[in-house]
Amino acid sequence: MTMADTRTHLGWIRSNAAKGNMGGLATDLLRAALVDTGQWGTGWDEILDLLGALPADQRERLAGALAEGYHTVGGRSGPRNHVLTMLAVVSRGLPEDRLADERLKQLEELGRQNTVWYATRTDVLAGAELAAGRRLDPAVVAVLRRTGMDAYRRSYVADLMKQVTEPVLNVGEEWAEQAMGDASTPDGQALLAHLMTATASKPSAKWDRQAHALVDNLGTEQVRDAALSWLALVGRPRTHPLDPKPYEADINNAYDPYNANGLRGLAWLVSLLPPHPDTARALGALVETSLKKVTGLGPRNPKVANAGVIALSRVDGEAALAELARLATRVTYKATAKLIDGSLEAKATTLGLSREEIEELAVPAYGLTEVGQARHELGEFTALLDVQGSRAVLGWRNASGKAVKSVPAAVRRDHAEELKELKAAVKDIDKMLSAQTERLDRQFLGRRTWAYDTWRKRYLDHPLVGTLARRLLWTVDGTPAGFANGELSTLTDDPVTSGEEVTLWHPAGRDSAEVVAWRDWLERHEITQPFKQAHREVYLLTDAERATGTYSNRFAAHFVRQHQFNSLAAVRGWRNKLRLCVDDEAHPATRELPQWGLRAEYWITGDGEYGEDTTESGSYLRLRTDQVRFYPLDAPENSAHCYGGEYRMRLRDGADPVEPLPLTGIPPLVLSEVLRDVDLFVGVSSVGNDPTWQDGGPGGRFQEYWTSYGFGDLNETAQTRRALLDRLIPRLAMADRCTLEGRFLHVKGERHTYRIHLGSGNILMSPNDQYLCIVPMSAAGGPQAGYLPFEGDRMLAVILSKAMLLADDLHITDPTILSQL
Repeated sequence: MTMADTRTHLGWIRSNAAKGNMGGLATDLLRAALVDTGQWGTGWDEILDLLGALPADQRERLAGALAEGYHTVGGRSGPRNHVLTMLAVVSRGLPEDRLADERLKQLEELGRQNTVWYATRTDVLAGAELAAGRRLDPAVVAVLRRTGMDAYRRSYVADLMKQVTEPVLNVGEEWAEQAMGDASTPDGQALLAHLMTATASKPSAKWDRQAHALVDNLGTEQVRDAALSWLALVGRPRTHPLDPKPYEADINNAYDPYNANGLRGLAWLVSLLPPHPDTARALGALVETSLKKVTGLGPRNPKVANAGVIALSRVDGEAALAELARLATRVTYKATAKLIDGSLEAKATTLGLSREEIEELAVPAYGLTEVGQARHELGEFTALLDVQGSRAVLGWRNASGKAVKSVPAAVRRDHAEELKELKAAVKDIDKMLSAQTERLDRQFLGRRTWAYDTWRKRYLDHPLVGTLARRLLWTVDGTPAGFANGELSTLTDDPVTSGEEVTLWHPAGRDSAEVVAWRDWLERHEITQPFKQAHREVYLLTDAERATGTYSNRFAAHFVRQHQFNSLAAVRGWRNKLRLCVDDEAHPATRELPQWGLRAEYWITGDGEYGEDTTESGSYLRLRTDQVRFYPLDAPENSAHCYGGEYRMRLRDGADPVEPLPLTGIPPLVLSEVLRDVDLFVGVSSVGNDPTWQDGGPGGRFQEYWTSYGFGDLNETAQTRRALLDRLIPRLAMADRCTLEGRFLHVKGERHTYRIHLGSGNILMSPNDQYLCIVPMSAAGGPQAGYLPFEGDRMLAVILSKAMLLADDLHITDPTILSQL
């Protein structure tokens, strides 16, 4: 309907209203409802005001005419809504409530939406229900509350919402519905209402006092049990799914924004209760759940995550400190990470320790009484908690010492609480092992040193960290040492029992013979390192980099998946901003190295055009990569347009530009670790290692790049992989079918001979180097290949898995693979 049409209808409506022609007015209103979507802006409000101002006798006649003509507008929701809204205005104060059932059905339909546009005037329909003496359906209340949180629409529902106080939380989220069911008493309802007042960035003293008073009325233990059970339900699928609009985010995986304040209050509340391990666990989970990405939205709710961090910082004890330290290695959302850092710094200052020391002291034992082991007697049975590699395993033995496959029924019956705590400890250990592995892997650039006795206590002999530290190599007073056969020893197995200073061993700057010797030592003792250390790639300056002088092009001209790149960068401690296809600038991906006074930059830019090459929100799907540079830590940062263009240094107050530092002056360890990070970003997120892109991706424009990357020269990581496979393959059952030649692992099957590229994992098969697409499973464990000297190389697992499959190609059953053979 055009603006002219709208003015025409308004003119007819005004004319018939002025004449008192209710029959004609009803016809005009019904016609307008049919041809217009109802988005009339101020014109819509004018019509409703006009109808409400009619004398009662005219409104009585008009109400009857509208009710009689309601069926003529058909089954579309919009026209029905318009007629019912007009009827609700016309019927105010009249004795007969016409079409009440139809109005109720219309409200139920609207209750499946996230929010409603103000011009639909749902507030009028809802007000008519209240005027009729009926309560609004909780789902309708929820949609009106969410609508009222939009500043632009708030005024349209503000007066109505003053009349609606129940339910105290919005329905649709499992935690909220459980909370309202549990807190059904007046005191419980008062507690929930108080939680909803958590609108500030942190709780005030007044808020805490009121919370304490409410807890005293209900009982501390009762409140804790209930609150922790509610927190355990946060993030579950909605109990009342909403109908998303095409332009909306994935609203069914987002938090209800109205309930979010209640979640913040819930986090603050549990932090006021006496410390308990379950409290720290629940708050840590709330932080991570609240930062999970939602399509079209980003993190679910950073404010709730921040409330969880603040709550953890207010809880005394080892468990809360451990959660903060664990989150420091996992959280990449900038504002929340900064809050975690501030909390740990504050704890460190209070205790007179450094930030590094507080992170080390924050790691609990989780009930482990020896390094990686614990025994718990539960009646006639013994629970054995054992850390095996990167995970904890809970086993059982009966009174005679015989292994029991599953949890004994007697334990489930008589020791339910102890069993619950043991299972929780297993999960806690798995999470902390992952966090500590990441923290230790970052220590190479931390320039960290330890006094020998302190190091033994916090690392080598720590019940949990010791399971990692005993699989790494260290230097004691400059002498490399590893842990084997129950003691710390040198390469020649001479024991190391004392010392002054300990550092983490790194292969950069080491003689190649020493590096190879330590690899042999690990293999001889069958030690699997938690990450690459002895087999760690060392990146040395190339002739090309010496020629360019101040920048490296080693990882330029690649096409990488932006969101995967961004996640990897955050995990490795780099700061980066997603590139949107808008007129905006961004800094390069940056890693600050304060211990060295340096800053590393990796220059990237968005690739493609809006639409096919972006998400719906406009963020690029892919990036193009460029130079790696180093600057002094305090140098101004460079920036460039997100959609491409030259990087320039933004200067203030007439400052002079700062030139990039010569690569020859960068410490070898720093250069190697930074380039290793960048190699990881490209190696994992490049479109060239995607087996489904053999057609070159959108428009085939990446065909040349995909081919050159997927079958080209090996980078340092792939060369390390090749050296390992050279030692590993002779021990495998398929050894007689495998050979290493150049960049490929050759596998002789019955149907074909296959060549697996050691960098990308892509496969060519005889006789004409035909491409074979095998998409690996997302959790690439693959067949077990026996002993491996390190964890974490997913591509190695993919290559071995493909090789084992193809060596026995007569038994392949996957139809997708068979159709290509």
